[in-house]
Amino acid sequence: MIVRSALVAALLLVPAVPAQAAPSDSAVRWSVQPSSAKGPDGRDYIIRKAAAGERISDYVGITNLTQRPLTFSVYGTDAYNTEDGSFALLPAAQQPTDLGSWIALGATKYTVPANTRLDVPFALTVPADATPGDHAGGVIASVSEEQTDASGRTVLVDRRVAARVYLTVAGTVAPTLSIDRVRLEYAQSANPADGGDMTVTYLVKNTGNLRLTGTGSVKVTGPFGWELARTDPMEIPELLPGGSITVTEKIVGVQPTVRLAADVSVVPAGFEAKLPVVSRATGVWAWPWALVAVLGAALLYLTFRLIRRSSRPATN
Repeated sequence: MIVRSALVAALLLVPAVPAQAAPSDSAVRWSVQPSSAKGPDGRDYIIRKAAAGERISDYVGITNLTQRPLTFSVYGTDAYNTEDGSFALLPAAQQPTDLGSWIALGATKYTVPANTRLDVPFALTVPADATPGDHAGGVIASVSEEQTDASGRTVLVDRRVAARVYLTVAGTVAPTLSIDRVRLEYAQSANPADGGDMTVTYLVKNTGNLRLTGTGSVKVTGPFGWELARTDPMEIPELLPGGSITVTEKIVGVQPTVRLAADVSVVPAGFEAKLPVVSRATGVWAWPWALVAVLGAALLYLTFRLIRRSSRPATN
């Protein structure tokens, strides 16, 4: 039996279009989606290609879903992968240094009338020294409002909704995933017949310059390559260049065979050409203590019999 957990979660503020503010807040609701000068064009995300030094233009549509005008702060920022592999955008207080810093809007604030969509143009200027490959970010529309917390204090709440932006800068690409480390833990069951639980934890990292997904699996072997267990492929979420995710597989019922090995394999995906599988293996000691105890008891019994036999007086 295999119990698995890849630390994967969806980011509330930047799903596929249209991204909307939390529906639990009936007073303030809006959505943000890729758009054009004539309105939404059916794209899930803004995905563009450009050369270093090139300037391109695009739009985001901001729809006010409330019965009153709303004023939004609109700006670009960088994306990154959280520890669980989720797509996330930098906090408002953190200045972007990559794609987000290349995005320019005509204003920093836009007021949208009630139940109205405003298609906001923005320009994306790629620096001349931009590195080839994928860069990710988002165009955020945020609303800041004063609210009263549980203790009665007035606090400023900043809500953000964004449209994802992916840009591929022309040049040499190097799509690569790596397995940085593998950690094994083995715990035997109280019942020797049940074997034990093996927990395999490994870190998958995007060490190339293109965003990639993939599948990961684990094969457990004993002495002489005897296969004891194999997991089904697990989906690796989209990893941005430099992003990583920690995957944990728990395999129960693994019999201790003195030495256990785990071979982790990751098949990259998300690129036009087939990429080579990456793998990494490590091992852990797993002594069959029940068998050792039985053999030890048998050895002690034989030793005791030999000692008794040798201590008997000789008869004529």
